[in-house]
Amino acid sequence: MGEKKKIMTVVLFHDEKNQKILLGLKKKGFGEGRWNGFGGKVEDGETISKSARRELFEEAGILAGELEKVGLINFKFTDEVEETLEVHFFRVLNFYGTPRETDEMRPEWFDVDSIPYGKMWVDDKYWMPLFLDGKKFKGDILFKNQDTILKNNIRAIENL
Repeated sequence: MGEKKKIMTVVLFHDEKNQKILLGLKKKGFGEGRWNGFGGKVEDGETISKSARRELFEEAGILAGELEKVGLINFKFTDEVEETLEVHFFRVLNFYGTPRETDEMRPEWFDVDSIPYGKMWVDDKYWMPLFLDGKKFKGDILFKNQDTILKNNIRAIENL
């Protein structure tokens, strides 16, 4: 039987002028209690970018304007051998509305020099600096559990 993939999205807004980033505290489900970008599973019949827009609206109550695809990471977990999470990362260049708390997430602005890495997924410290520098990135991460990385080859790339 072949490897199964679950296609996912993560959407982030970096206010470069004010050096702030919008993150959300996950309130339930996978990743509960961690700060993260906004996103989730791509639904059947949905494009990846449409999923990113939908998830941003569902989790933060804002409508994405222009989106730029900036990253692709395949996440594997040794305790979930059958499934790879193929995660597509997007930068929101502009949005409409005011971020608001939803059933799933509590949005909050952070200064880029005080991002709460200790309360985020442990892989974020590898790709977030690339994202903040305006670079595109790609790679694979193998987790032993949700807090231990066994392998990581995240790297900056020219084109995605």
